Amino acid sequence: MNHPTFTAIIPARFASTRFPGKPLAQIGGHSMVSRVYHQVKNAVNDVWVATDDKRIYDECINVGANVVMTSPDHPSGTDRINEAVKLIGSKSDVIINVQGDEPFINPEQIEALKSCFDDPDTQIATLARRFDPEKGFDALFDPNLVKVVFGEKMQALYFSRSIIPYVRGCEWKEWLEKTTFYSHVGVYAYRREVLAEVTSLPRSQHEIAESLEQLRWLDNGYKIKVALTEHPTIGIDTPADLEAAIKFASENDLL
Repeated sequence: MNHPTFTAIIPARFASTRFPGKPLAQIGGHSMVSRVYHQVKNAVNDVWVATDDKRIYDECINVGANVVMTSPDHPSGTDRINEAVKLIGSKSDVIINVQGDEPFINPEQIEALKSCFDDPDTQIATLARRFDPEKGFDALFDPNLVKVVFGEKMQALYFSRSIIPYVRGCEWKEWLEKTTFYSHVGVYAYRREVLAEVTSLPRSQHEIAESLEQLRWLDNGYKIKVALTEHPTIGIDTPADLEAAIKFASENDLL
């Protein structure tokens, strides 16, 4: 069996409404973008940062990271990645999209994503994690925690900011005892030709409603394979998130 080849690309913007300059934020003496790059490098040989800002570009050069300058006008990280693929001339079979605000992403998560492409029919892959009932309903109801349901063949059926599935016949306080909920981990991988296709599609009705671009792919008939991970993810959207992430990393020897 021919094993697919992989390129990982990390989109990194300087302009962020809630946290300007986030990729350059310091975590244990290293910039966030450097940490993401070197974590991914443990699982993928060919890794690039795609940015629209010279400050981030210069930081990548300083820490020995491959970096490419892209347009500042992309509506999403996926579009930025598609441009980066063209600019670097990647011929890899699969392109992995790792968010630039995941400095503690575990290489095992990347390996789980890669394993989805052992199946030649996989077009797009992503990760999910079992929701911990001990976190309670406030966490489950949080619209920033995207939920996912998938079928017996681990193909995603839907992603939502609402709680899915609905549990009929009992009070919502009992739901956590009745079924297993899964949160979406926003790391993706795409066949290179599929990436080019999905970025050319217009926004779909469900994508606009939920503000989740993966719904555009489902709406247009693409299949998204789901791999499970047990590792917690620590996305950083605000300076307060950064403080919490540094605290978590310190307590778990991740710095």
